[in-house]
Amino acid sequence: MSEYNQLKLENQICHSLYSATNALIRAYRPLLEVLDLTYPQYLVMLALWEDDGVMIKRLVERTRLDAGTLTPILKRLEQKEIIERQTSEVDSRQKVILVTEAGRLLQSKAASVPEALSCKIKFSHEEAVLLKQLTEKLYSAI
Repeated sequence: MSEYNQLKLENQICHSLYSATNALIRAYRPLLEVLDLTYPQYLVMLALWEDDGVMIKRLVERTRLDAGTLTPILKRLEQKEIIERQTSEVDSRQKVILVTEAGRLLQSKAASVPEALSCKIKFSHEEAVLLKQLTEKLYSAI
């Protein structure tokens, strides 16, 4: 039976990561509902608040969401009037994503989200940094 230890669910890193990810996104949900954002929309806004006026290709790189997933998210954010898509002055075939004034106001409301979530998780700073490093290492390796 020991030859099948690698098939035990309790030994699967992927299962732990999957379960933790789902739990984490559920923990974000009430914090983001106040902002009228879904978790993927929140990721996009985090990227744009840090680096505004970027082309979609750059947003794909930053958020790690593929263009097919990102496009409907951008459309919804534009409907909410927190971003706008403009034609690039450099390449008329490309769109530049800009945060609107309403989007900037949303940023100040969102500033409390990371701390509110960290209060729920109760990791030490060192544990949180280590988890981030290990998950980034896993992502890079795969």
